[in-house]
Amino acid sequence: MDATGVLWGLCANDSRAAAALAVPFLIPLAIDAHHPHRAAALAVLSGPARARHHGVASREELLLHRNDPRRDAPDTHDDYGYEVTGYPAGWSVAAARAAITTDASALLPILGDSDPTVRVDAAYVLATAGDPNHTIRTAFTNGFAAEGDAMVRAALLLATAEITRAHPHPPTVMWLCERWHDRMEAPEARLAAAVGWLCLTDESAPEELRRIVDTLADDERAHAMESLPWMNAASGTNEPGLLRCRRCMLHPEEPDPEAVFWDSLF
Repeated sequence: MDATGVLWGLCANDSRAAAALAVPFLIPLAIDAHHPHRAAALAVLSGPARARHHGVASREELLLHRNDPRRDAPDTHDDYGYEVTGYPAGWSVAAARAAITTDASALLPILGDSDPTVRVDAAYVLATAGDPNHTIRTAFTNGFAAEGDAMVRAALLLATAEITRAHPHPPTVMWLCERWHDRMEAPEARLAAAVGWLCLTDESAPEELRRIVDTLADDERAHAMESLPWMNAASGTNEPGLLRCRRCMLHPEEPDPEAVFWDSLF
């Protein structure tokens, strides 16, 4: 297994305390356009900055950044729980996010890389950074205006929604609403905007949004959108992330394919 595989394994096994230490060393690799392992470093860079997001596809939990326990939890523990090592998981996540925030200005130019996959991964990384001045959110929306690739447009919308959830900005919520309404927009982007908007508001899903998502979120498009790390992380057994989001957010009465699968084993 290569080094990035080890890092991903540590995150998957709830051992982010060790993985978080690697983040400051991965960033120089990720911003070096000539480094042979640049893409691999960028792809795993934000793994330590997210916790308990795999299989999460509800409006309440998707794109959610929990508080930094060092500032906001008086008992130094938050609902991320503890890692297998006994270390508070929230501390590891906060440390990784702090490292990404510190080097955000060096990471931002990657949003303009010539490789669409790199642009998607850069957005995924930067969405975990602190953004009190909305500098990163502005870079996402500016990048969206100039972006021609439908999947990257979708990624920038999800990144915008994620960072807006951490740093509320009502005009951006309205902007996302306009994006899923836009019939001239690529279906992937409309779906990403709908998912992002649902995560940023407590409003009931309008009938128009339900029709748009139910119409556009077919099996073929759902599997294609697994290339977006947000959707890949939201996926479950026999259910791509987009379809899992659709079910959890709009059709919670439908059976969970993952639960059906596990029940069939017993």
